[in-house]
Amino acid sequence: MRIGWIELKRALLPVVVAVVAAAVTTVAVDSLRFLQSADRFVRDVELSWLAPRQPQSTDIVIVGIQESTLAQFKYRSPVDRRFLANLLHTLDSYKPRVIGLDVLFDQPTEPDKDEELKQVMRNLTTPLVVSYDDIPEDVTPQQKAFLDDFVPPDDRVLADIGTDPFDGTVRWMVAGKQIGDGSYMPGFARGVLERIGIESFPAKDQIAWRGRESDSVEPFREYPAQMVAKLPAKFFTGKIVLIGADLSLTDRHRTPFAALYEGNRGILPGIVIHAHSVDQVLSSRRPPGIGAFGDFLLAITLAALGAALGITKIEIHWRTALGLVLAASWWAAGGAIYHFFGVMVGLVTPSLSLAIAMWGTEALTGREARQQREFIQGVFSRYVSPKVVNELMRDPAKLSLGGERRVVSLLFTDVASFTTMSEAIDSHQLVLILNQYFDGVCEVIRRHDGTFAKFIGDAVFAFFNAPTEQADHAERAVLCALDIDRFAEKFRAEQNANGVPFGVTRIGIHTGPAMIGNFGAETNVDYTALGDSVNTAARLEGLNKFFGTHICVSQAAREASPGVPFRPLGLVVVKGKTTALGVYEPLTEERDRTDYIARYREAYRHLEAGAQDADELFEALAVENPYDGAVQAHLDRLRAGTRSVEIAMTEK
Repeated sequence: MRIGWIELKRALLPVVVAVVAAAVTTVAVDSLRFLQSADRFVRDVELSWLAPRQPQSTDIVIVGIQESTLAQFKYRSPVDRRFLANLLHTLDSYKPRVIGLDVLFDQPTEPDKDEELKQVMRNLTTPLVVSYDDIPEDVTPQQKAFLDDFVPPDDRVLADIGTDPFDGTVRWMVAGKQIGDGSYMPGFARGVLERIGIESFPAKDQIAWRGRESDSVEPFREYPAQMVAKLPAKFFTGKIVLIGADLSLTDRHRTPFAALYEGNRGILPGIVIHAHSVDQVLSSRRPPGIGAFGDFLLAITLAALGAALGITKIEIHWRTALGLVLAASWWAAGGAIYHFFGVMVGLVTPSLSLAIAMWGTEALTGREARQQREFIQGVFSRYVSPKVVNELMRDPAKLSLGGERRVVSLLFTDVASFTTMSEAIDSHQLVLILNQYFDGVCEVIRRHDGTFAKFIGDAVFAFFNAPTEQADHAERAVLCALDIDRFAEKFRAEQNANGVPFGVTRIGIHTGPAMIGNFGAETNVDYTALGDSVNTAARLEGLNKFFGTHICVSQAAREASPGVPFRPLGLVVVKGKTTALGVYEPLTEERDRTDYIARYREAYRHLEAGAQDADELFEALAVENPYDGAVQAHLDRLRAGTRSVEIAMTEK
């Protein structure tokens, strides 16, 4: 009898472990922020990359109020209401099925134009819905009163966009809500369709985004608002016409497509998001997921496979390899299922369930100590180099509190005039821009196998030669800085072209000893670098302002980077120090070969030697390139009577 009970326990153990692992993993992915982030990121990438192809909608047309539209008027906002009146009148004559106007009329403009638009809106033969907002944080009592008077009650729909509070991504279609006067107001999409007799269930639902026919064809056809009067009526007859802003920086929202695409492919105008929601209800398209229960059953299935691996008698490394193959196969199968059948199954939760079940059965049976304690390597690889992750997986002791002293190359970046920029644009736009900038900088650091340490405001701190050893760590850091500079200058030019005063990225690099490791409390740990070398690297970043450069490198880092050309900037005694530090600017191969740099080095040697003709040499360089801050810095000192390359800084 006892033998039978033991055998029964052995038989039931994998089943129990599989169910518990699936349940624990499901709760963890729903509760733990970094797992939620990983799961949503993976689903967003699937949506962006593998969405089933769909032809461009023939039912919905967008009329975009674009930059070219606003350029016709003497003021940008509010949109000229006579223009809107004429636009509605023209569209009405084209006999569309319904018009959805995503413009908030919460303030007066020119009285005659306001009245003209009001009358046109009331006299349209085409069904019309207009965006409405009564949230006190959005509209003042005076604005609400104007809005109530301007838009007839039966024409009102909610202007809200269903943003996920977790990560600011638009994921939900707003169904509707009870407003201040007690009446129920539908969301934009439901309101548009209700006006033409199409009812939908008033529940919060995920947006089922319409796929593209090809990368060059948008899901919905869009025409500039100022061109509507010149277009054939058949382009709009019988269509659902949605009017709204499609501007560079206004009314744009992060969508799941931002996981893979930058700029306008991932940050969509509100009117385009409404179009996806309208199309979803119109075509009875459901979100691609299979629901929580379906995902849980899949998690149990993968957990059962993991439990089966955990009780097999093959070597642990072979079991681990088989587990990885199973997880990879599941990801490939899940991607294929979504791409070909439009059904999105969970990937992160089942894969984690497989890993936990495998560990659980192995630990409970006690046959071998677990050698792999984490199967979420892909999540961490988004933040640090994959080589770093591999090293930490190989030697988990590196994750314990404490550190070791070693020579590393430290890199600091900072954005000039960031405070000025942050005061010039709204906070939402600032967050979007800064996130895009950080993504680019961190991607460059990962590409050079650097270790990202932390963000400090608009600054980025990273280091090389830890936790894995890199014989060429100084040169890696310098080449990384040159690549960051290339990215940052391109990014700055793009933002400046859009009217955003994004500043120059300044970078400091120093090679020296530091304490590297995990520092903090058991529940809150940072893998970072500490020590005087860290402060020196930060001081070097600040020297760029004095020399008018983008990158300042210490002599120690320069001497350890034989493959990179440099030009000397000076011997600098930074604030708080008494010993001069050699400071250099790294150069591209192309710049290094110029005659100008050769003559700069000659002028510097003369200044270093105290030669009288140093003034003349630097004057000639300044005439040729008045924008070279290093030349100007030395020339200013020469004019003040200082004939030396040693500079004592009085500020950080």
